[in-house]
Amino acid sequence: MITQRNYFEKVEKGEINRNDLPPALQKGFDFVSKATQDGTTWQKYDTSENINRIVNTYFKTLDEYFKSLEKPKAATTKKETEKKSEDKPRTAIPKERKTASQAKKEPAKSHRSNLVELTSLELKFIRRFVNLNDKKKDRNQIRLFINALQKSIRERKITKTSKYAPEIMRIQELLLKLHSKFRNDRHGIVVELNESLLNELRPLLGNEIEYPSVKFIKSYISLQGKVIETQKVKSLAARIKNAIPKKVDEKDKYWPEILKITKRLEAFIRENPRTGLLRIDQRELNGLNGILSDCGCEISGVLNGISRVPEKTIMNSLDVVEMDFPKLGFTGKWLELIGDPSPDFTAMISGKPKMGKSYFAVEWAGYLARNHGRVLYVAQEEGIDDTIKEKLQSVAHEKLDVSNYLPEDLSAYQFIFLDSVTKLGLRPSDLDELKAQYPDKAFIYIFQVTKQGIFRGGNGFQHDVDIIIEIPERGKAIQYGRFNAGGSMQIAFNEVV
Repeated sequence: MITQRNYFEKVEKGEINRNDLPPALQKGFDFVSKATQDGTTWQKYDTSENINRIVNTYFKTLDEYFKSLEKPKAATTKKETEKKSEDKPRTAIPKERKTASQAKKEPAKSHRSNLVELTSLELKFIRRFVNLNDKKKDRNQIRLFINALQKSIRERKITKTSKYAPEIMRIQELLLKLHSKFRNDRHGIVVELNESLLNELRPLLGNEIEYPSVKFIKSYISLQGKVIETQKVKSLAARIKNAIPKKVDEKDKYWPEILKITKRLEAFIRENPRTGLLRIDQRELNGLNGILSDCGCEISGVLNGISRVPEKTIMNSLDVVEMDFPKLGFTGKWLELIGDPSPDFTAMISGKPKMGKSYFAVEWAGYLARNHGRVLYVAQEEGIDDTIKEKLQSVAHEKLDVSNYLPEDLSAYQFIFLDSVTKLGLRPSDLDELKAQYPDKAFIYIFQVTKQGIFRGGNGFQHDVDIIIEIPERGKAIQYGRFNAGGSMQIAFNEVV
């Protein structure tokens, strides 16, 4: 049975391979990897009911999928086998079949692998390409592969002088040809790659093997400064113990660091029966960060604090006062109105028609774009027209995007405004799922209030957001929330802000 405790252990052993899963389960695989930072922290799983539910459903479905593969298949006749082969959609890139004599002529290739801190980007793309073989893929999956490859080339992460540049260029050409073959096939096709090409590429994948110790160092550092369940630490300690001496031993470049990490984890387990704050000595942390920095595999936000402590947490008061909760650093009238929120805050804005709630929201979006990150303003209420153009005159910015629909992928944005929740047809449960899908993003929900003062769709949701902003009269915003209760602000109508 697949559980939180054994999931990433099975992934490491290769028992769960993303590329071998059907598309629906691949999405679940990606969701779990993102929500847990590749298994380094289960904080979001523990603190969000929606993430907990989505992940558990994925585990259950994954279990059922593997069980279905174990069922014995009924014997098929030769005719049935031939018919299935004919019906199976294939790509227009045929395999090159070798004769027995040709196969004998090929000498067995053997070479020593180089141990590296991080596998080169070119080899990662080569592995991804090789793994396409005999897999069913749709046009969008190939398009995403092409986009990722071309982005790396544009950003000069892969250049003409790269070690595997010829192979990358060839892969790009073949992917473009493959993409053009799809046409209107919505169900995808089985990719068949040229066998002679596969024979050239596969040996390259053994040229570099990552130090297993680096993965453990990354997992350890990702826990720094965070309140974590002792069970999570036990899990990491067990994974390291199981890797010794099969994968990690005294010959490993970072063996001394692994020994120190093991002792620190054991001490944490002894001192914290349920939960605790993992604090790494600054000298030790600098050394470990240096390892990750040298290999280009450092963890973003490693030293950041957490916005919310997991539910049902018991902590020592000395640990609590030493915690560093991240803040955005609001200034001026926005600090006076709202306070200084965490980067993943949620807010709701409500008001009667023509009171200025959209002007207020657009002005706030402009402030966030200029000072704190990329913003998406979903203008479903008014659409992209002269009205929104007028409101944007004084706040337009290169980091502020406007759309007239809610995109499926919001990963490029830190702040998302939904104007309005009513017009978008979203229920409180939809907003919960949206937040669960993007737990690190800030969402600002705009609700309609009728002329009679009846609140549309958000009364029950008021208890779930950090910031509540009401527009009780034209040109005035009042805020109630956990960062600064009772703040107020005048709304700027077409004024420079």
